[in-house]
Amino acid sequence: MTAALGLRDRVVLTEVSKTYDTPTGSTVALSPTDLVIEPREFVSVVGPSGCGKTTLLQLLGGFLEPSTGTLLVGDDRVDGPGPERGVVFQSPTLYPWLSVRGNVEFGPKCRGVDKKTRRAAAERMLELVGLGEFAGKRPYELSGGMQQRAQIARVLVNDPRIILMDEPFGALDQLTRERLQVELLRLWRESGKTIVFVTHSVEEAVFLSTRVLVMSARPGRVIVDRRIQLPGDDDGGVRDLAVTATPEFQALKTELAKAIYEAHN
Repeated sequence: MTAALGLRDRVVLTEVSKTYDTPTGSTVALSPTDLVIEPREFVSVVGPSGCGKTTLLQLLGGFLEPSTGTLLVGDDRVDGPGPERGVVFQSPTLYPWLSVRGNVEFGPKCRGVDKKTRRAAAERMLELVGLGEFAGKRPYELSGGMQQRAQIARVLVNDPRIILMDEPFGALDQLTRERLQVELLRLWRESGKTIVFVTHSVEEAVFLSTRVLVMSARPGRVIVDRRIQLPGDDDGGVRDLAVTATPEFQALKTELAKAIYEAHN
């Protein structure tokens, strides 16, 4: 990736805040925040409930307008949703009347991509997430984990440079969650995308990320910005779940869990 291409994927927040007006007054969800997310980073955001994690993600996605400050992707100011940013929500948002393939094709179809091209792209993404043989199924025929993989494929087929994920594995059982964590890391390595991932799980954040942000209780602000380096990372491969048993992993997990506890109190 050239320097110019890298810079266009950099996310820069300068004094970005969000205040909600309510009948009883104003609520500050996010204090003025300065933040830079570099291309190809995997950044997880953790913190107490109500600390502004989802507000931050919605600002990045362009679904909310900042009360103050500027938010840039490259040189472009974020003033709404855009094709360079894809969003994976906590609950699958697949269209029940379409097949899995039809769901994945939906974005390219809306952009006017011809049928042959969008069909090939959809099938390529479904193979990538391990759902090639389920392309003709309806969403209700898939498990929760498979539906989330289909949702990820639907985002990837649009080739966003930045993927925003709001607790996508929160409702899944532990075994499915762990399997999808490994698959997500593989997809991230292969695609070179930038990922911002909101989660309540410190263990999930440490396992997935190159960097973890800890937010304080409301009004939310980033109080810890921790780089994550685990055994085997220098080899350039995908992390294995066995790394969670290492002293380095446990030390990071304890450090961040303590920071969240202190932020809550």
